[in-house]
Amino acid sequence: MKRHGNLFDRMTSIQNIAVAHAAAKRGKARYREVQAVDAAPQRHFQAIRNLLRSGTYRTAPYTRITRRCRCSGKVRVIHKLPYFPDRIVHHCIVQVVDPIWRKMMVRDTYACVPGRGIHDGMRRLRTALTDIEGTAYCLKMDVRQFYPTLDHDVLKRLVRRTIKDMRLLAAIDEIIDSADQGVPIGNYLSQHFGNLYLTGYDHWMKEHHRCRYYFRYCDDVVVLGSNKARLHALREATAKYWADRLRLEMKGNWQVFPVDARGIDFLGYRFFHRYILLRKSIAGRYKRRLRAIRAGKRIPPATLVGSVVSYEGWLAHADCRNLRNRYHDTIVDAAVASARKKLKEAA
Repeated sequence: MKRHGNLFDRMTSIQNIAVAHAAAKRGKARYREVQAVDAAPQRHFQAIRNLLRSGTYRTAPYTRITRRCRCSGKVRVIHKLPYFPDRIVHHCIVQVVDPIWRKMMVRDTYACVPGRGIHDGMRRLRTALTDIEGTAYCLKMDVRQFYPTLDHDVLKRLVRRTIKDMRLLAAIDEIIDSADQGVPIGNYLSQHFGNLYLTGYDHWMKEHHRCRYYFRYCDDVVVLGSNKARLHALREATAKYWADRLRLEMKGNWQVFPVDARGIDFLGYRFFHRYILLRKSIAGRYKRRLRAIRAGKRIPPATLVGSVVSYEGWLAHADCRNLRNRYHDTIVDAAVASARKKLKEAA
């Protein structure tokens, strides 16, 4: 495997810092921190360059925020860093390491890969399911507390398999060691670390075990096959691989089951051979939101419009016509139109 050097100068160039700032501020232009950088960009860019080049950059203390994931419904502790300099620094590093790490990834990994999001994963899984005999059974598994349990020594070793620039490695090590254990959910670099951490496992499954139908989103793994016993063997081999090589523990809720018996719960949907439904938890939240709108409950206009549009986006990619027809009616349409009008007037 090729190891890359001479990356630090490119990472700390003013041009790269400017690109990193432009990427980091997307959707955040109204934040005071962002506006402060925009007011004097060259001064802030030079300050970041000096911190990195002098080796004095240190990750700021984390602010912890509790949020519920809209896709899974799980409550997570998000670690937030200041925009300047930390979030810009993370983007500076990603600008140079992501092209290297992305080339190593198998085709069917989807989290944090441009062009390979939820909808790309849906299309690929749906295509695989046209082979009904070859996808009769599903193995579904994931890691227990994935990000909080990533081992620092293993992660640093994996980073060093691709990067040999000592100054860049020192900056990456500082960010890894900024957490007592694992990598913080909310750090921009964490999702890239997570993908790198499991990339070797992806290749092991695809090349050593020759899994034709293998899909991964973050630490959620789906393997399809025609032989139930083989999927059980793959589950046991995976648990050993994760424990021995990555110091990870498989969550106890792994399953091997016939696809058409319950559907594959993946990417926010339930996949069957001939149709796709919304995940039950997402469908439940959709129903509750529309019931609240129809009941006339007071919902801020931005929240009302945003939630309905979001759920409509989920529905558009699934076979959920009956669900929409039952809950989305003229009352909801009128409420959304009214909320849009209020937002327009306030703008």
